[in-house]
Amino acid sequence: MAKKDYYETLGVAKGASEDEIKKAYRKAAMQNHPDKNPGNKEAEERFREATEAYEVLKDPQRRAQYDRFGHAAFDNTGGGAGFGGYGFGDGAGLDISDALRAFMNDFGGDSFFSDLCGGGGRFSRGGARSGGERGNDLQVRLALTLEEIYSGVRKTIKVKRKEVCASCKGTGSRSGETKKCTQCNGMGRVRRVSQSFFGQVIQEAACPACHGSGAVVSDPCPNCRRTGVESVETTVSVDIPPGVSEGNYISVPGKGDSGTHGGQPGDLIVLIQEKKHDVYERHGIDVVCEMGISFSEAALGTERTIASFDGKIKLKIPAGTQSEKFFRLAGKGLPVLHGSDTGDILVKVHVKTPQRLSKPERELLEQLAELEKKQKGAFEGVKEFFS
Repeated sequence: MAKKDYYETLGVAKGASEDEIKKAYRKAAMQNHPDKNPGNKEAEERFREATEAYEVLKDPQRRAQYDRFGHAAFDNTGGGAGFGGYGFGDGAGLDISDALRAFMNDFGGDSFFSDLCGGGGRFSRGGARSGGERGNDLQVRLALTLEEIYSGVRKTIKVKRKEVCASCKGTGSRSGETKKCTQCNGMGRVRRVSQSFFGQVIQEAACPACHGSGAVVSDPCPNCRRTGVESVETTVSVDIPPGVSEGNYISVPGKGDSGTHGGQPGDLIVLIQEKKHDVYERHGIDVVCEMGISFSEAALGTERTIASFDGKIKLKIPAGTQSEKFFRLAGKGLPVLHGSDTGDILVKVHVKTPQRLSKPERELLEQLAELEKKQKGAFEGVKEFFS
């Protein structure tokens, strides 16, 4: 599948200035960030595409290569130099994790990020990022009943994660003393310059000597072995909104692994699963159940009680109901996620044929059969009269 033009993705002209490109990306990222659109795969894909486009167009050298060679400039299989770091090197572009990481690198200390998170994001408003490496994101699966999906629920989840070491307070040093890393001069980041067919390529990464902290220790903490973090089991409360479905996920910022040497924590990603229900089968926001009724109930009509998600409902089945007929209980299904609409309960009726009959039942059915024969004979006579 052909990739979309990067300029078209951001909605800017080919000659757009760096400031125009940045503003366009900010707008696209604000609208489509996964934290603002939980479970929306289309918004997630737009966020990923916009970030990939911005990562190329913000850099003069990458932009020049793209303007000349298009997407082939970043595909190693086509002779391009590739970028590495964010997944460009294999021609596949960014995945969503890379896109989120790239976004944080550019806007982590920006007021834009604080606006996105309501002032509660990973970075303080207007402040600089702390050193060290960011912690890993963690994933957990959470199985929910249809009743929980209908009403929404708060769940407490057990999580094994890495937290700041209690012994050394995250310094990685037994004494708490550290020294400035001489390899990166305390910056925590190192740059590597390489030459390619397209010219000079500069890559920036965490310093391998200090792991991005900017400091080294001479007396490692025996508890965490200089990493500054230790494994613990903790609990996290998660609010599940009504209307979620299988495959949706909820991001809990800062509840993943703690970063090493003061780095920012990762996120906890809660993946939603649905438990099989004893009665209902889900179809979008509608739910379907099946009900068996006897021949006499189908012929004469009856009334049954249905257990819905918000109480019991009486369902009237009219006389003459045929097998496989559906009855709709409007507005009694599941809610739309972050919406006001509600689905329906659909009841499928099966007319059951008795396999064993008592003597009185057989006599009554035989009388009915004789009556039906007489009615059929009379009808045939009418047909012959009018033929």
